[in-house]
Amino acid sequence: MDAANRLWRPAIRPGLGFGLVLVCAATFAGMRYIGMFGPTSLRWALPLSFTIMALLPWILLGIDGRRRIGLRRANALRWLPAAIAAGALASLACFALGLLLFGHSADNWFVSVAANYRRVMNTADMGVVTLHLVFTLPAALFSPIGEELFFRGTFQEALEQRFSANKSTAIESAVFGLVHLCHHGLLLGAAGLSVRPVSGTLWVLLMFSVAWMFATLRKRSGSLYPAMASHAAFNVTMNLAIFAWLWF
Repeated sequence: MDAANRLWRPAIRPGLGFGLVLVCAATFAGMRYIGMFGPTSLRWALPLSFTIMALLPWILLGIDGRRRIGLRRANALRWLPAAIAAGALASLACFALGLLLFGHSADNWFVSVAANYRRVMNTADMGVVTLHLVFTLPAALFSPIGEELFFRGTFQEALEQRFSANKSTAIESAVFGLVHLCHHGLLLGAAGLSVRPVSGTLWVLLMFSVAWMFATLRKRSGSLYPAMASHAAFNVTMNLAIFAWLWF
């Protein structure tokens, strides 16, 4: 049995599996945009997309496939603290660059994230510590687990059945960056959707770079768990910066 066949569940042909992953990528992107920009009644689409992302390896992949995408221990314990430090430093770098270039204006990507928080929930009567917990706990769990299992796991491995490892990482990272335009670059205001072309492009490039870092951690450690830890550290540090410097 060749490598492509070992990746998928026995009932799924390699070509069919690759097509299903592409459909899932488009579907998850659509669910994120609906959850961010759609009516309040459809905000559940975003957490649901993370949940399905996390379940997908058990739906599409066999046991060998799940091990190949990194659902196993890292090859060394040092990867976990290194990954956490890398994620936190990357988030601080994004914060510093946004503040340096755009200050507290709407072109600052972390200001956009804070604005999205306010749009999602009435935060007027909530203390900063409560706010931090409400928004940081899901950000430390749902997106790091779901996105890493899909983007650096299932999607990356499916791409590598067709392309080189570097090209696959470039494609996966580019999709990850473009998906995050709904967090900054495309902004929803009273007048409807608007575009921030310069800062939005920079944000996509930053998310591309962060995704490449997560993919590198997964490759070098042999496991998705350091990538998940790094992603969680990025999100936690981002929220610390938002609630410590940008919220008021």
